[in-house]
Amino acid sequence: MQVIKHPIYFPVTEGVELIQYVNHENSRMQYTAVEVYELKADAELMIATGQEECCAVVLCGQASLYVDSDTSFLHLGTRQSVFEKKPTDSVYLGIENQSKLVADTDCRILLAKSRTTVKKPVTLIPHTEVEIEFRGKNQNQRCVHTMLSDASDISDRLLVVEVYTDSGHFSSYPPHKHDEDNLPQESLLEEIYYHEINPSQGFVFQRVYTDDRLLDSSLSCHNKDIVLVPKGYHPVGVPDGYESYYLNIMAGPHKVWKFTDDPDHQWTKNR
Repeated sequence: MQVIKHPIYFPVTEGVELIQYVNHENSRMQYTAVEVYELKADAELMIATGQEECCAVVLCGQASLYVDSDTSFLHLGTRQSVFEKKPTDSVYLGIENQSKLVADTDCRILLAKSRTTVKKPVTLIPHTEVEIEFRGKNQNQRCVHTMLSDASDISDRLLVVEVYTDSGHFSSYPPHKHDEDNLPQESLLEEIYYHEINPSQGFVFQRVYTDDRLLDSSLSCHNKDIVLVPKGYHPVGVPDGYESYYLNIMAGPHKVWKFTDDPDHQWTKNR
Protein backbone atom coordinates (compact mmCIF):
# COMPACT_ATOMS: atom_id res chain seq x y z
CA MET A 1 0.00 0.00 0.00
CA GLN A 2 1.17 3.53 -0.69
CA VAL A 3 -0.13 6.98 -1.52
CA ILE A 4 1.37 8.52 -4.65
CA LYS A 5 1.40 12.30 -4.64
CA HIS A 6 0.85 13.85 -8.02
CA PRO A 7 4.28 14.95 -9.22
CA ILE A 8 5.42 18.19 -10.74
CA TYR A 9 3.81 17.98 -14.14
CA PHE A 10 6.01 16.09 -16.56
CA PRO A 11 5.70 17.18 -20.20
CA VAL A 12 5.21 14.25 -22.59
CA THR A 13 4.77 16.13 -25.86
CA GLU A 14 3.70 19.67 -26.62
CA GLY A 15 0.50 20.39 -24.72
CA VAL A 16 0.47 17.02 -22.89
CA GLU A 17 1.51 16.60 -19.25
CA LEU A 18 1.69 13.36 -17.30
CA ILE A 19 0.42 13.73 -13.74
CA GLN A 20 0.22 10.08 -12.59
CA TYR A 21 1.93 6.95 -13.84
CA VAL A 22 1.69 3.62 -12.00
CA ASN A 23 2.60 0.31 -13.59
CA HIS A 24 3.94 -3.15 -12.77
CA GLU A 25 7.56 -2.00 -12.81
CA ASN A 26 7.29 0.96 -10.44
CA SER A 27 4.82 -0.51 -7.94
CA ARG A 28 3.89 -3.82 -6.35
CA MET A 29 0.64 -4.00 -8.32
CA GLN A 30 0.44 -7.14 -10.47
CA TYR A 31 -2.93 -6.73 -12.20
CA THR A 32 -3.69 -2.99 -12.28
CA ALA A 33 -2.05 0.13 -13.69
CA VAL A 34 -3.06 3.74 -14.33
CA GLU A 35 -1.95 6.85 -16.21
CA VAL A 36 -3.45 10.34 -15.91
CA TYR A 37 -2.77 13.10 -18.44
CA GLU A 38 -3.70 16.75 -18.82
CA LEU A 39 -3.95 18.01 -22.40
CA LYS A 40 -4.25 21.49 -23.81
CA ALA A 41 -6.76 22.02 -26.61
CA ASP A 42 -5.55 20.48 -29.93
CA ALA A 43 -2.81 18.44 -28.22
CA GLU A 44 -2.40 14.79 -29.22
CA LEU A 45 -1.69 11.70 -27.12
CA MET A 46 -0.75 8.34 -28.64
CA ILE A 47 -2.11 5.34 -26.72
CA ALA A 48 -0.46 1.95 -27.26
CA THR A 49 -2.03 -0.74 -25.07
CA GLY A 50 0.51 -3.53 -25.58
CA GLN A 51 -0.52 -6.48 -23.39
CA GLU A 52 -2.85 -4.41 -21.22
CA GLU A 53 -6.52 -3.78 -21.81
CA CYS A 54 -7.38 -0.12 -21.21
CA CYS A 55 -10.39 2.02 -20.36
CA ALA A 56 -9.81 5.62 -21.46
CA VAL A 57 -11.97 7.88 -19.27
CA VAL A 58 -12.53 11.55 -20.11
CA LEU A 59 -12.48 12.94 -16.58
CA CYS A 60 -13.20 16.50 -17.70
CA GLY A 61 -13.16 18.53 -20.90
CA GLN A 62 -13.65 16.95 -24.32
CA ALA A 63 -11.49 14.82 -26.60
CA SER A 64 -11.80 12.70 -29.74
CA LEU A 65 -10.30 9.25 -30.11
CA TYR A 66 -9.13 7.89 -33.46
CA VAL A 67 -8.69 4.11 -33.42
CA ASP A 68 -8.14 3.37 -37.12
CA SER A 69 -9.25 4.63 -40.53
CA ASP A 70 -12.76 3.25 -39.95
CA THR A 71 -13.29 3.88 -36.23
CA SER A 72 -13.35 7.18 -34.38
CA PHE A 73 -15.24 8.57 -31.40
CA LEU A 74 -15.73 12.31 -31.57
CA HIS A 75 -16.26 14.90 -28.83
CA LEU A 76 -16.15 12.54 -25.85
CA GLY A 77 -16.76 14.04 -22.43
CA THR A 78 -19.72 15.66 -20.71
CA ARG A 79 -18.34 17.91 -17.97
CA GLN A 80 -15.83 20.64 -17.19
CA SER A 81 -15.22 19.25 -13.69
CA VAL A 82 -15.76 15.83 -12.18
CA PHE A 83 -17.78 17.61 -9.49
CA GLU A 84 -20.58 18.33 -11.92
CA LYS A 85 -21.42 14.73 -10.93
CA LYS A 86 -22.59 13.78 -14.41
CA PRO A 87 -21.54 10.46 -15.96
CA THR A 88 -18.88 10.84 -18.62
CA ASP A 89 -17.83 8.98 -21.78
CA SER A 90 -15.18 6.25 -21.87
CA VAL A 91 -13.72 3.96 -24.52
CA TYR A 92 -12.51 0.41 -23.94
CA LEU A 93 -9.34 -0.45 -25.87
CA GLY A 94 -8.24 -4.06 -26.11
CA ILE A 95 -4.68 -5.35 -26.09
CA GLU A 96 -2.35 -4.69 -29.02
CA ASN A 97 -4.18 -1.51 -29.96
CA GLN A 98 -2.76 1.82 -31.08
CA SER A 99 -4.98 4.89 -31.00
CA LYS A 100 -4.62 8.65 -31.11
CA LEU A 101 -6.45 10.95 -28.71
CA VAL A 102 -6.88 14.60 -29.70
CA ALA A 103 -8.03 17.21 -27.18
CA ASP A 104 -11.03 19.20 -28.41
CA THR A 105 -10.70 21.42 -25.32
CA ASP A 106 -8.38 21.45 -22.34
CA CYS A 107 -9.06 18.06 -20.75
CA ARG A 108 -7.94 15.46 -18.25
CA ILE A 109 -7.75 11.81 -19.35
CA LEU A 110 -7.35 8.71 -17.19
CA LEU A 111 -6.18 5.40 -18.62
CA ALA A 112 -7.21 2.47 -16.42
CA LYS A 113 -5.27 -0.68 -17.33
CA SER A 114 -5.01 -4.36 -16.56
CA ARG A 115 -2.85 -7.15 -17.91
CA THR A 116 -4.62 -9.81 -19.96
CA THR A 117 -4.04 -12.23 -22.82
CA VAL A 118 -7.61 -11.99 -24.13
CA LYS A 119 -8.20 -9.57 -26.98
CA LYS A 120 -11.56 -7.79 -26.86
CA PRO A 121 -12.93 -5.30 -29.41
CA VAL A 122 -12.79 -1.55 -29.03
CA THR A 123 -16.07 -0.42 -27.44
CA LEU A 124 -17.56 2.97 -26.67
CA ILE A 125 -19.03 3.29 -23.17
CA PRO A 126 -21.26 6.36 -23.58
CA HIS A 127 -22.34 8.42 -20.59
CA THR A 128 -25.95 7.40 -21.28
CA GLU A 129 -25.08 3.78 -20.48
CA VAL A 130 -23.19 4.44 -17.24
CA GLU A 131 -25.07 2.90 -14.33
CA ILE A 132 -25.85 5.33 -11.48
CA GLU A 133 -26.29 3.78 -8.04
CA PHE A 134 -26.67 5.18 -4.53
CA ARG A 135 -25.12 3.05 -1.81
CA GLY A 136 -25.15 3.17 1.97
CA LYS A 137 -27.23 5.20 4.39
CA ASN A 138 -26.80 7.82 7.09
CA GLN A 139 -23.24 9.19 6.87
CA ASN A 140 -22.17 6.34 4.59
CA GLN A 141 -24.19 7.44 1.57
CA ARG A 142 -22.36 7.84 -1.72
CA CYS A 143 -23.12 7.94 -5.44
CA VAL A 144 -21.46 5.42 -7.76
CA HIS A 145 -21.07 5.62 -11.55
CA THR A 146 -20.16 2.24 -13.05
CA MET A 147 -18.40 2.11 -16.41
CA LEU A 148 -17.13 -1.49 -16.25
CA SER A 149 -18.76 -3.85 -13.76
CA ASP A 150 -17.96 -7.49 -13.06
CA ALA A 151 -21.07 -8.36 -15.08
CA SER A 152 -19.89 -6.47 -18.16
CA ASP A 153 -18.58 -8.48 -21.10
CA ILE A 154 -16.76 -5.48 -22.56
CA SER A 155 -13.52 -6.11 -20.64
CA ASP A 156 -11.72 -9.32 -19.70
CA ARG A 157 -10.48 -8.39 -16.20
CA LEU A 158 -10.91 -4.66 -15.79
CA LEU A 159 -13.50 -3.03 -13.50
CA VAL A 160 -13.89 0.77 -13.43
CA VAL A 161 -16.21 2.90 -11.29
CA GLU A 162 -16.24 6.48 -9.99
CA VAL A 163 -17.58 7.43 -6.57
CA TYR A 164 -18.84 10.70 -5.05
CA THR A 165 -18.82 11.13 -1.27
CA ASP A 166 -20.32 14.20 0.39
CA SER A 167 -18.81 16.40 3.08
CA GLY A 168 -18.57 14.66 6.44
CA HIS A 169 -19.36 11.22 5.00
CA PHE A 170 -17.48 7.93 4.66
CA SER A 171 -17.34 5.61 1.66
CA SER A 172 -15.84 2.19 0.98
CA TYR A 173 -17.54 1.71 4.34
CA PRO A 174 -18.13 -0.40 6.35
CA PRO A 175 -14.54 -1.36 5.65
CA HIS A 176 -14.38 -4.25 3.21
CA LYS A 177 -11.68 -6.27 1.51
CA HIS A 178 -11.31 -8.44 -1.57
CA ASP A 179 -7.82 -9.90 -1.32
CA GLU A 180 -8.41 -13.66 -1.11
CA ASP A 181 -8.90 -15.92 -4.13
CA ASN A 182 -11.58 -17.85 -2.32
CA LEU A 183 -14.68 -17.85 -4.54
CA PRO A 184 -17.58 -17.87 -4.09
CA GLN A 185 -16.99 -16.22 -0.69
CA GLU A 186 -14.38 -13.65 -1.75
CA SER A 187 -12.43 -12.68 -4.85
CA LEU A 188 -8.90 -11.36 -5.22
CA LEU A 189 -8.99 -7.89 -6.75
CA GLU A 190 -6.24 -5.30 -6.55
CA GLU A 191 -7.56 -1.75 -6.39
CA ILE A 192 -6.25 1.69 -7.33
CA TYR A 193 -7.89 4.92 -6.10
CA TYR A 194 -7.47 8.16 -8.05
CA HIS A 195 -8.66 11.06 -5.85
CA GLU A 196 -9.94 14.55 -6.58
CA ILE A 197 -11.11 16.99 -3.91
CA ASN A 198 -13.47 19.99 -4.03
CA PRO A 199 -12.27 22.64 -3.18
CA SER A 200 -8.93 21.44 -4.47
CA GLN A 201 -6.86 22.50 -1.42
CA GLY A 202 -8.71 19.92 0.71
CA PHE A 203 -7.87 16.37 1.66
CA VAL A 204 -9.52 13.08 2.59
CA PHE A 205 -8.35 10.28 4.84
CA GLN A 206 -7.95 6.70 3.69
CA ARG A 207 -7.04 3.82 5.96
CA VAL A 208 -5.65 0.55 4.55
CA TYR A 209 -5.30 -2.35 6.99
CA THR A 210 -5.39 -6.13 7.30
CA ASP A 211 -6.91 -8.35 9.98
CA ASP A 212 -3.49 -9.09 11.50
CA ARG A 213 -2.57 -5.36 11.41
CA LEU A 214 0.78 -6.13 9.79
CA LEU A 215 -0.50 -3.57 7.32
CA ASP A 216 -2.24 -0.65 9.02
CA SER A 217 -1.74 2.81 7.53
CA SER A 218 -3.83 5.96 7.69
CA LEU A 219 -3.19 8.29 4.77
CA SER A 220 -3.99 11.90 3.98
CA CYS A 221 -4.88 12.10 0.29
CA HIS A 222 -4.90 15.34 -1.65
CA ASN A 223 -6.17 16.43 -5.04
CA LYS A 224 -4.97 14.11 -7.87
CA ASP A 225 -3.26 11.68 -5.48
CA ILE A 226 -3.38 7.94 -6.03
CA VAL A 227 -3.65 5.21 -3.39
CA LEU A 228 -2.62 1.63 -4.15
CA VAL A 229 -4.52 -1.14 -2.37
CA PRO A 230 -2.92 -4.52 -3.12
CA LYS A 231 -4.74 -6.00 -0.11
CA GLY A 232 -6.69 -5.14 3.03
CA TYR A 233 -9.67 -3.04 4.08
CA HIS A 234 -9.69 0.49 2.63
CA PRO A 235 -12.32 2.99 3.92
CA VAL A 236 -12.33 6.70 2.95
CA GLY A 237 -13.40 9.59 5.21
CA VAL A 238 -14.22 13.11 3.99
CA PRO A 239 -13.71 16.14 6.29
CA ASP A 240 -16.41 18.78 6.74
CA GLY A 241 -16.53 21.37 3.97
CA TYR A 242 -15.05 19.20 1.21
CA GLU A 243 -16.42 16.82 -1.42
CA SER A 244 -14.65 13.66 -2.52
CA TYR A 245 -14.40 12.11 -5.96
CA TYR A 246 -12.42 9.00 -6.66
CA LEU A 247 -12.12 6.62 -9.57
CA ASN A 248 -11.53 2.96 -8.75
CA ILE A 249 -9.64 0.51 -10.94
CA MET A 250 -9.92 -3.15 -9.97
CA ALA A 251 -8.58 -6.34 -11.53
CA GLY A 252 -7.48 -9.79 -10.48
CA PRO A 253 -7.33 -13.39 -11.67
CA HIS A 254 -11.14 -13.50 -12.02
CA LYS A 255 -13.48 -10.63 -12.93
CA VAL A 256 -15.74 -11.16 -9.93
CA TRP A 257 -16.35 -8.62 -7.15
CA LYS A 258 -16.99 -10.55 -3.96
CA PHE A 259 -15.94 -8.78 -0.78
CA THR A 260 -15.83 -9.39 2.95
CA ASP A 261 -16.83 -6.70 5.46
CA ASP A 262 -14.67 -6.14 8.53
CA PRO A 263 -16.69 -8.09 11.13
CA ASP A 264 -15.91 -5.44 13.77
CA HIS A 265 -17.83 -2.83 11.77
CA GLN A 266 -20.40 -4.79 9.79
CA TRP A 267 -23.04 -3.93 12.40
CA THR A 268 -23.16 -0.34 11.09
CA LYS A 269 -25.09 -1.58 8.04
CA ASN A 270 -28.06 -2.35 10.30
CA ARG A 271 -28.36 1.00 12.06
